[in-house]
Amino acid sequence: MGGGLGLARGDVQSLPGGVAAWRADSTVGASVVSPTAIEWVRNTDGTQGETWNPVTGCTKVSEGCDTVVLHPDRLGRPLRRRKPTTYFVNSMSDLFHDDVPDVFIADVFAVMAIAERHTFQILTKRPGRMASIVRSRRFYELVTNAVVQSKNRLLGEWPVSNVWLGTSVENQKWADVRIPKLLQTPAAVRFLSCEPLLGPLDLAEFVGHRGRCAERKYQSAQAGDRWTCDCPVEPRWVIVGGESGPGARPMNPDWARSLRDQCVAAGVSFFFKGWGEWTPGRGFDAGDLAPLDLVERGLVDGFMIRLGKKRAGRELDGRTWDGMPERGA
Repeated sequence: MGGGLGLARGDVQSLPGGVAAWRADSTVGASVVSPTAIEWVRNTDGTQGETWNPVTGCTKVSEGCDTVVLHPDRLGRPLRRRKPTTYFVNSMSDLFHDDVPDVFIADVFAVMAIAERHTFQILTKRPGRMASIVRSRRFYELVTNAVVQSKNRLLGEWPVSNVWLGTSVENQKWADVRIPKLLQTPAAVRFLSCEPLLGPLDLAEFVGHRGRCAERKYQSAQAGDRWTCDCPVEPRWVIVGGESGPGARPMNPDWARSLRDQCVAAGVSFFFKGWGEWTPGRGFDAGDLAPLDLVERGLVDGFMIRLGKKRAGRELDGRTWDGMPERGA
């Protein structure tokens, strides 16, 4: 890929250009836009947002990545756009992959801090690394230094107020592993992407948790101070969707309903992305029936048919659910 820097596993090297490269990139050339069809990437006016991919090349987390490709030449692109825009960061990769150096992640955060008119959404399957990096003093200093070098001003609020951090949660196993690590990560907004939803989820242990105060509570206790919490519930946003693609599995409607009800009860924004390939079959007379073995094992309840993502739609119990956290709250 043009302008890319390939890093093999474990190959940590200094990056060419650094701040100078993305500062120059932000001041020359026409604005490059990458509109996205991802339903939950939305601007404040309801229009679709965009994707921004300073890293590409990541594969499934269980298999790792043989090579990731860094694109320093893409770092400055959000700085070109004046209209407030919502960016999904690294739709083609994982910013917190082990082979992405801390200094490059810091440059990404510096750009986001400078482009404060935009909102940036980052989703990872590696919340453990994300927590360890974003909580560290060294990372804060890397971001601060990049901001100072580029704009000759100090870094403002930390965590950066326009950066939302989320993790993927497909089933209860990954909820129990990933959510605690997400809640340890400083972020203006923390969110869960439960897509594809492959099983029932009980979020009672996590939804409503005032995660932003976890570190403050520890520090206050160490100092012998009283601790009070006035922070919003965490995580603040839950996205739910079914599976798409040739091998897609049906999503039991009760799994989605349960998550909706848990979110409504806890005051958490709920976004239903859609059914994926399969939908409850009432009112339809065409399509493939859900595999019998899934019905027998209780994974889907009743009559599910395969219509494709577009025809299956986004309605849950007769309406769409487009909840999103308030920006800047």
